[in-house]
Amino acid sequence: MEKAMLRKSVIGRMGQLTTSQHASMSTAILENLLDDPDFQKAETIGVTVSRWPEIDTIPLIEACWRLKKRVAAPKCFAKDRTMDFRLFDHLDQLEVVYMNLQEPIEAQTEAIGPANIDLLIVPGVVFTESGYRIGFGGGYYDRYLSGFSGKTRSLAFDFQVTDDLPVESHDIPVDGIITEQRTIDSKAVRT
Repeated sequence: MEKAMLRKSVIGRMGQLTTSQHASMSTAILENLLDDPDFQKAETIGVTVSRWPEIDTIPLIEACWRLKKRVAAPKCFAKDRTMDFRLFDHLDQLEVVYMNLQEPIEAQTEAIGPANIDLLIVPGVVFTESGYRIGFGGGYYDRYLSGFSGKTRSLAFDFQVTDDLPVESHDIPVDGIITEQRTIDSKAVRT
């Protein structure tokens, strides 16, 4: 199945979850992430502020703050499809931008370079166990990952993990995928 059709199919399935299913599965994913040694060691976490029907990242952001971790969210630049991450310590420092995304308000937040992010939570729609992914189609994370050398994880409902995806030369896999049912060491699967 080509990327666009696969993306549409899985987003449709995500949208069919009831509010209670979505919440309980998102909570289980968060609990699994909190047990991840790389998460526990990380001082600075990069994470996108999610929107429905993605896994809810607001509880993750709040958990990071409770654990005294720094949190950075991406600010996207549509002109060249790049992004940088900006530290924020309160949800009031976010604004709604195009496509109903929430991003840091530049005047209230501080830019942070890729070398200063210990763990990057990479969003996506469909994943293989080896860590390859189909994102939401903008290519922002593919560009960012090309210059990122820290640890990466993706959060996914278990049904978002599939056996096979079309992989292109510019695709960079994540180190691991955390679902409500399991934690996948994608680096180990690739070796």
